[in-house]
Amino acid sequence: MSNEPFHLTDANFGEAVKRNLLVLVDFWAPWCGPCRALAPTIEELAKEYAGKVLVAKLNVDENPDTAEQFQIFSIPTVVVIKNGSEVERIVGLCTKQRYIDALEKHL
Repeated sequence: MSNEPFHLTDANFGEAVKRNLLVLVDFWAPWCGPCRALAPTIEELAKEYAGKVLVAKLNVDENPDTAEQFQIFSIPTVVVIKNGSEVERIVGLCTKQRYIDALEKHL
């Protein structure tokens, strides 16, 4: 696990989720203002949870299969995946504490 958000793709998503007990995925797109506003928080979470949680980003425009699989209709959407299954979903831009609370609940 890295200090930087991991860049997920349709090709590496399944393997990344299998190899990590807890994954936080930021579904985003570069044209999305709230997504860009969330980016620094995701970067901070990647640093703070390095070694405990895989914090990752998935560009929905470049990876439509995974976005469709998770039925992402609005971005940003942050999904917490534990043991390969979605355990929490946060839609829209929220405070950093909201994301921390979601992670802590599942650690």
